[in-house]
Amino acid sequence: MPGNKKRGRFITVEGIEGAGKSSHIAAMGAYLEARGLTVRVTREPGGAPVSEALRELLLDPGNLGMDADTELLLVFAARAEHLAKVICPSLKAGEWVLCDRFTDATYAYQGGGRGIEPARIAALEEWVQGSLRPDLVILLDIEPEAGLARAASRSDKDRFEQEDVAFFHRVRNSYLARARAAPKRYRIIDSSGEQASVREQILAMLESLQ
Repeated sequence: MPGNKKRGRFITVEGIEGAGKSSHIAAMGAYLEARGLTVRVTREPGGAPVSEALRELLLDPGNLGMDADTELLLVFAARAEHLAKVICPSLKAGEWVLCDRFTDATYAYQGGGRGIEPARIAALEEWVQGSLRPDLVILLDIEPEAGLARAASRSDKDRFEQEDVAFFHRVRNSYLARARAAPKRYRIIDSSGEQASVREQILAMLESLQ
């Protein structure tokens, strides 16, 4: 790798089901590529072959009785592989990485949703990621009732989508608490409005990073 190669930017998009992450990430990737940047769009859990296999286990409705600790460890196992095979090599090559969920989702879902102590998640975060953190976290915020209604209209429910609405309120509250605690790195966008308006706000944030 050339010595003057700059590390790429690492941007994650977070939010509960139905917040619109996938469609907005696709638009973000196209926007950045149009400006001459090399972009890697990926997701969690998943993003690498082993990680995608673990994703299937995590989302399979047949695994509804999975222990919370098992779930947490599978998430970080998938993340370790994703970092090793996709995220870190891409950043080192100067690519911009856009990731549909990352460790904030773990604090929100396994921490806020399942009730796992944040300190236990933080220990795994340090072990698996070291000092790596996203340069920008975009939180697409929506009321759980509205988000779940959107999600229900697009596909059958996965294992997480079968949780009750109280679970998603805990997840959302955890996301918001993390974003408000570090406003320099997080941006909260109300994703309940018109898609074009939400997209305009996201792209304006990307422009400020370049």
